[in-house]
Amino acid sequence: MSSNEHEGVDFELYRYTPSLVAAIIFIVLFALATSYHLYQVVRPRFWYFTIFVVGGAFQIVGYICRALAHNDKENIPIYSVGVIMILLAPPLYAASIYMTLGRLIVHLDAENLSLVPVKWLTAIFVTGDVIAFVMQAAGGGIMASGTLSAMTTGEHITIGGLVVQLVFFSVFIIASSIFHYRIRKNPTEKSVDRSRTSTWELVMTGLYVTSVLILVRSIFRLIEYAQGNSGYLISHEVFMYVFDSMLMFFAMVAMSISHPSKVLAHPPRLRRSLERSHSENTELYSSTAV
Repeated sequence: MSSNEHEGVDFELYRYTPSLVAAIIFIVLFALATSYHLYQVVRPRFWYFTIFVVGGAFQIVGYICRALAHNDKENIPIYSVGVIMILLAPPLYAASIYMTLGRLIVHLDAENLSLVPVKWLTAIFVTGDVIAFVMQAAGGGIMASGTLSAMTTGEHITIGGLVVQLVFFSVFIIASSIFHYRIRKNPTEKSVDRSRTSTWELVMTGLYVTSVLILVRSIFRLIEYAQGNSGYLISHEVFMYVFDSMLMFFAMVAMSISHPSKVLAHPPRLRRSLERSHSENTELYSSTAV
C-alpha cells in the first residue's frame, strides 16, 4: 500500500455525517445572539466590543459550512472554512473579555488594586490571545489540507495554540479574582456607589462565567486534538455540540446579560487612559485576520 493510500485510509474529514438539523439550530442561535450583540455595540457606540460580534459571525459561517457538509462531506474547502471559523471564534471572545477588565478597573478608579499594572494588563493578555489565535488558525489551515501528515502537524500546532490560550486564560481568571477580592476589601468611591455597584458586579460575573465556559471548551478541544483524527471525541459529533457549540452560545448569552456597555458606554477618563492601547490591539487583530 502506498503512502497516499495509507493516508487515505487513516485520515477522514468527518467520521460521521454532519447533522443538518444540529447545524441549522446553531446557525439560528448564533445568528440571534450575534444580532443582539451587534445592537448592543451600535446603540451605545461601544465599538471596542465589535471583536466579540466578529466572533459570533465566525460561528455562523462555521455552522453554515457544517450544514453544507451534510450532503458533501468530502469537500475540503467547506471542511476547512468550517473548522477554522469555529476554532477561532473563542479567541475573539477572549480578546473582548481581556479589554473589558482593564477598562472596568480604570472606571472604578482601582488601578492600584490590579495584580498587573493596567497599562500592561490588556496588552499582555491580548498579545497571548493573538499568539493563540495565530497558532490555531495555522493549525486549522494545515489540518484542512486533507492528508495524514498535514493532519498530524496541524494538530500539534493547534494543541500548542490551545495550551497558550489555556495558560493565559487561567492567569486572567486568577488576576480577575484577586482584583475582585481586593476591591471588596478596599472599595473605591465608585465601587460602592449604590447606583453602580450591582452593575459592575454583574459585569464581573459575566467575565467569570464566560471565561470558565471558554476554559472548559478549550480543555475539550485540547483533549480532542490530542486523541488524533481517529480519536473517540472527534469521531462523535455530539461532543462538539455539547462542549463547544452549546458552551459558546451560553458564553454569548452571558456576556449579553452582563454587557459591559451598561457601565462603560461613556467613560471619558477611560478613553484617555486606554484608547491608544485598545486601538493598537484592535489593529493587531485586524492585521492578523488579513
